[in-house]
Amino acid sequence: MKLLGIDTSGKVASVAVTDGGIILAEKSVYTTLTHSQIILPMVKELLADCGLSFAELDGIVCAKGPGSYTGLRIGIAAVKGIVMGCSTLKCAGVSTLEALVWNSAAHRGRIVPVMAARKGIVYCGAYESDGERVTNIAPDRVCSAEDFAALVGDNALLTGDCCAEMKEQFFADAADVKCALPADRLQKASALCMAFEASPETAVEADALAAAYLQETKAEKDKAHR
Repeated sequence: MKLLGIDTSGKVASVAVTDGGIILAEKSVYTTLTHSQIILPMVKELLADCGLSFAELDGIVCAKGPGSYTGLRIGIAAVKGIVMGCSTLKCAGVSTLEALVWNSAAHRGRIVPVMAARKGIVYCGAYESDGERVTNIAPDRVCSAEDFAALVGDNALLTGDCCAEMKEQFFADAADVKCALPADRLQKASALCMAFEASPETAVEADALAAAYLQETKAEKDKAHR
């Protein structure tokens, strides 16, 4: 499958084009600009570099969360707009945490992704990799840092934007709990494509593509307190 991956779930804006698991092109930018300003120009640039049009793709994959509320909505809206304008395309949303695990899928054993949510609170899950495929063994969740630590266990690889902080706080003396390489700790669009290649049955219609925030949005919280 020729796939376009778009990740706008965090500080990194990332776009990739893959073909049967081979990365044809990928660009990731750690940016202070809003994703709405740069993500579509990045998509157009990479497709042009690969000599491909939207019609020649088989699908588009985006990060569905958790992550930045605004960032996720930008990525999902972009994918919906592209797919609705090209009837041959299918689309899928992949867990941001699962995609982080795919960055280090060559690791055999438990991989635990962790992302900062707010002070003392993290997004996390637990996955197992056989070196080629990734399996979820504990559902993605939002929880305290202490609950995250209890999820890790022995012989684990930590990844995500605050994995080094969690390693230092809870596992400083645990030689069997390691962090992923720095280059693999942040979102990469190619990992979304790898996840979809492994589970193509997760494709959905464009109008069914939705974010999985794992916690209430600010608007929902404000409404609940009125």
